[in-house]
Amino acid sequence: MSWRPQYRSSKFRNVYGKVASREHCFDGIPITKNVHDNHFCAVNARFLAIVTESAGGGSFLVIPLEQTGRIEPNYPKVCGHQGNVLDIKWNPFIENIIASCSEDTSVRIWEIPEGGLKRNMTEAVLELYGHSRRVGLVEWHPTTNNILFSAGYDYKVLIWNLDIGEPVKMIDCHTDVILCMSFNTDGSLLATTCKDKKLRVVEPRSGRVLQEASCKNHRVNRVVFLGSTKRLLTTGVSRWNTRQIALWDQEDLSMPLIEEEIDGLSGLLFPFYDADTHMLYLAGKGDGNIRYYEIGSEKPYLSYLMEFRSPAPQKGLGVMPKHGLDVSACEVFRFYKLITLKGLIEPISMIVPRRSETYQEDIYPMTPGTEPALTPDEWLSGVNRDPILMSLKEGYKKTSKIVFKAPAREKKSVVVNGIDLLENVPPRTENELLRMFFRQQDEIRRLKDELSQKDIRIRQLQLELKNLRNSPKNN
Repeated sequence: MSWRPQYRSSKFRNVYGKVASREHCFDGIPITKNVHDNHFCAVNARFLAIVTESAGGGSFLVIPLEQTGRIEPNYPKVCGHQGNVLDIKWNPFIENIIASCSEDTSVRIWEIPEGGLKRNMTEAVLELYGHSRRVGLVEWHPTTNNILFSAGYDYKVLIWNLDIGEPVKMIDCHTDVILCMSFNTDGSLLATTCKDKKLRVVEPRSGRVLQEASCKNHRVNRVVFLGSTKRLLTTGVSRWNTRQIALWDQEDLSMPLIEEEIDGLSGLLFPFYDADTHMLYLAGKGDGNIRYYEIGSEKPYLSYLMEFRSPAPQKGLGVMPKHGLDVSACEVFRFYKLITLKGLIEPISMIVPRRSETYQEDIYPMTPGTEPALTPDEWLSGVNRDPILMSLKEGYKKTSKIVFKAPAREKKSVVVNGIDLLENVPPRTENELLRMFFRQQDEIRRLKDELSQKDIRIRQLQLELKNLRNSPKNN
């Protein structure tokens, strides 16, 4: 029997990546050289934010999207953190509110004025202290306004209610640094990957671990929920140190549904999922290419489509929300690529080739909009609700009318689940113990030197006293 290739009919088979012209890029930006595995970039329909290289603290730029071209070296920055900024995320419902986290153990909420910054911003509208070590991740809840998640190097995930400016829940089930967080469609489940090589599905309000996978053959780095399909996709490394992706059933993490090796490169693989088109994008840190696949409900589940290639390596990628895309050009996804060597941010549009210029309803279904489905009190009381959908045909330029109001409060002890987070410091990591050991050794050597000097001085004084007693004058 002769072999026949398997062809699939797909409207996204010919999707291609289109790089913006140089005048529509953002040039002259001192992109951070921090090696933390994050994107260092966040984008929405109005602003682009990029973490920058700075001395004596952490800062990031916020640039209006229409202000393309070369950015002046003295362009105003958000620079209120005392340590390096590790993650930034825009509020999905209020377009001028952005959250940042830093090595200074704080999470801060910033309100960007209309038209962007005119001078350096040092005062945040809200400063959140609850972690005892640096904070590496922040994520906004996908359906609830003013609920923010933060993950620190103290192995804890804190859930903040920004209406009161305090943590209301703590997830304390991890035994090492949390690498990634991802929500399902209605935000009722949280998936995390951890340095302890475990994938977890957690009920965030109770902190209860519903499913846990100990990934020995597939060391997980990143995880993403695949919309409402009740599946998860992880990227990681196989036992042979090749880059790998795995598909999981969220209700049974005992074994992955499929595992697929990608290549033998070493850069971290970032996954991006578009629930509207069921397309998965894979971009490697330090790579120049972006692979894309189509996710199906039946085996083989994952169908390779094509690959966007570029010679310039990417440090991170920002992703434009759906309501910020150009539907007239059949644009279904847009990346903002950080090219550190050139100080350049390069927009890359993923386009479905269509001859007709009319609105294409089959590639733009109803999509989550800019209105929250729940208030913080409703979500915390146990209510789950799907996102409020919007049509990109009628309302894709509509802006939310919600305004952020920072609560007035004094800095005090942070008590969650009966534990004062600022007092209850977790066990120290191996690196911290080593640094402490070497500092103590240096201190011991210094004290020994001081004692030795004092001992020598005492002997000198004793000798002088003896000489005085034996001198002829005393006799």
